[in-house]
Amino acid sequence: MNEELWRLSACELSSGILERRFSSKDAVSSCLQRLDAVNPDINAITEVRPEAALAAADEADKALAEGLNPGLLHGIPVCIKSNVDVQGWATVNGCSVLKDNIAPGNSDSVQNWLDAGAIVIARTNTPEFCCRWETSNEVFGSTHNPWDLSRTPGGSSGGSAASLAVGISPLAHGTDLGGSLRDPAQACGIASIKPTLGRVADWNPTDPEHPGIGVQLMNTDGPMARRVADVRLGLQAMAASSFHDPWWVAAPLQESAVNPVIALVTNPAQQGINAQVARGVEHAGKLLEQAGYEVELIEPPGIEDAAEVWRIICIHELLNQLAPEVKDFCGQRLQTTLEHYRNTQPKLSLDMYMEAFGQRRTILREWLAFFKKYQLIVAPICTEPPSLTDSDQVSAEQTGQIIHDRRMMVAISALSLPAAVVPVGIDEGLPQAVQVIGAPFCEMDCLAAAEAIEQQVDALTPINPKSNS
Repeated sequence: MNEELWRLSACELSSGILERRFSSKDAVSSCLQRLDAVNPDINAITEVRPEAALAAADEADKALAEGLNPGLLHGIPVCIKSNVDVQGWATVNGCSVLKDNIAPGNSDSVQNWLDAGAIVIARTNTPEFCCRWETSNEVFGSTHNPWDLSRTPGGSSGGSAASLAVGISPLAHGTDLGGSLRDPAQACGIASIKPTLGRVADWNPTDPEHPGIGVQLMNTDGPMARRVADVRLGLQAMAASSFHDPWWVAAPLQESAVNPVIALVTNPAQQGINAQVARGVEHAGKLLEQAGYEVELIEPPGIEDAAEVWRIICIHELLNQLAPEVKDFCGQRLQTTLEHYRNTQPKLSLDMYMEAFGQRRTILREWLAFFKKYQLIVAPICTEPPSLTDSDQVSAEQTGQIIHDRRMMVAISALSLPAAVVPVGIDEGLPQAVQVIGAPFCEMDCLAAAEAIEQQVDALTPINPKSNS
């Protein structure tokens, strides 16, 4: 039994530990053994500290035996994305010059999980500075999609998503500025949620003192897991209070009393969608109807306008703030990506940047009015299935297409709205997933609808890594 504990969900592990059917050390040991068995194939993990994890598990078991009150994640093994701080570990973020960037303290999201009893077993891979929808860098190499090792696991939380899909841990941390909690979830067939701005504190001891306003308004930490109930559990623990982040809001984390009407978006802004992805969205709509939801085929206003706001603000900040800072030491992959961004986007100006913030306010106001009738929106994430690894390195034109395919994803980032991801099936050998989008601070409504879909779909993961070449 203990050898197979890695297969269990976080909720199942929690109940088993609390009921003394097995120990936290059993669970951690099982996940570490699974890591050793499968990580060589997918390369999702950048650092693992088994001795420290097992020692923490011993302490968790001892605390339980002594009758101490357990937290929501007591004794649960988790993986943390390597762009946030875990005290005493290097925050490498895929960059060679940060290999010795030892964190003096924990990020708020990590601290909240630790306070809830979680046990960090490993760090997960990212692209350099999390600036690609890929998970590949010159320090640790490429993370591979467990469904097809020739394909990307998405980015930038691809290491977390891939590790979950193969059972390395039941719960993992991710971040999302332009879809990085959602793109990898679609690619790897797992669940996640991008919280509302202010739901989860976003602060790292090693962060720059003055991040761009776009990063402040759009970046967020969030949980990833194989099952929606685990995402909910991870969010409940991660959303604890913080005095570090001035955007943090003490909003109640609860479902609304209304039965939501759902707007189904099958072809965002009528700009094209892959048939495999479209079939998944349509299937999700039917599953929601079977679960008793009212579903209408309609899209919110200004999807492309919101996507353009994201492109102007975030790519402007990337090219004008980050790129000059890292040009002398970033790797070739990131240099190529930045050059492609320059060549595919219109020449950005300060006026465009400032006007985009005004446009963002207008679009968000229109969406809030839309949410008065349609409390939730179900839509594709990326309009294409996961591509081959490093597809963004081929040409500027291809990078431009990659950006375009993520218009529904970055639109939600631009507006700082919550969005849960849930798998809906397998088609052409690859997972399908949708995002369930809600009004600000309606994460629990998003998760409820996602769970209504999940309950009608066979579990996709955990799986063994596959080579489909």
